[in-house]
Amino acid sequence: MRVEVMSVAVQKRERPRIVVMGGGTGLSVMLRGLKEMPLDITAIVTVADDGGSSGILRSELQMPPPGDIRNVLTALADVEPLMSEMMRYRFSSGSGLAGHSLGNLILAAMTDISGDFVTAVRELSRVFAVRGRVLPAADEAVVLSAEMEDGIIVTGESKIPEAGGRIKRVFLEPSEVEPLPEAVAAIEEADAILIGPGSLYTSILPNLLVPKLAEAVMASEAIKIFVCNVMTQPGETDGYTVSDHLQAIYDHVGKHLFDYVIVNSGDIPPQVQDKYAEKGAKPVELDYDEVTSLGYKVIADTLVLFRTYLRHDADKLSRHIYQLVQDWILRKR
Repeated sequence: MRVEVMSVAVQKRERPRIVVMGGGTGLSVMLRGLKEMPLDITAIVTVADDGGSSGILRSELQMPPPGDIRNVLTALADVEPLMSEMMRYRFSSGSGLAGHSLGNLILAAMTDISGDFVTAVRELSRVFAVRGRVLPAADEAVVLSAEMEDGIIVTGESKIPEAGGRIKRVFLEPSEVEPLPEAVAAIEEADAILIGPGSLYTSILPNLLVPKLAEAVMASEAIKIFVCNVMTQPGETDGYTVSDHLQAIYDHVGKHLFDYVIVNSGDIPPQVQDKYAEKGAKPVELDYDEVTSLGYKVIADTLVLFRTYLRHDADKLSRHIYQLVQDWILRKR
């Protein structure tokens, strides 16, 4: 019996340690695939959300917004599908309840019971048998603002895509927000750091704007991978190519962060493009020569699935990521 326990412990230590940073639906979709791989996952999730149920709970209870955290917990949970569905359930009626996600309310209740948000996330992770760790980027809510190219300042994560202009830069208040020490340690110990997919300015960059997190990523010798969105996002990345996404990150952190960029090169059916075009979204163009001239290595493949919405093929994407990480570790040895 003791031999078996030791063997499992050794196997666990030998799993590549991967830190995934971001927020939003794209991150959760990808994590559903990654959790099936033999990886030690730490997800670092933005706390800048101020819209919908998260925004209400953030304002009324003075807690970090739970929505992105709840999505990631659900994606990594090892529970019956019905339990995951319950966490995602959103009330459609009821005074004070309409619009709230049950998972958000559970996180709010756990925060009140445990005394702080970080402990609440940790305890809920245990209850839901989460495969990996989920950490908020900070233990306090931050305010995300954007300076538009015309000089106008837009305050609030949910308001930025609605401003109707082109974004020059985004910034946090407070600017010197402290990250969780566990998040910094996870980055320092990582074999791989994965950023994206997700809203460039409102999900990805808020994590990299936390000074000590950005410094830890830049100092790390881990393989660094960027997963680019499949479609542009109205009000954020209208007309952006793959290199435009990378340039925006460079402009904010002052360094080329990534070794590899994973992008979709598969065709998107015209009827699907038409559906997204109605909302102003278009496929992100892979300007391959521009991306490679900047020193990035490109992994391009057909990585999309379409059901109700266009999403990354989580299984295929995860296999690419796992292979890159394995190859990187073998080269380092």
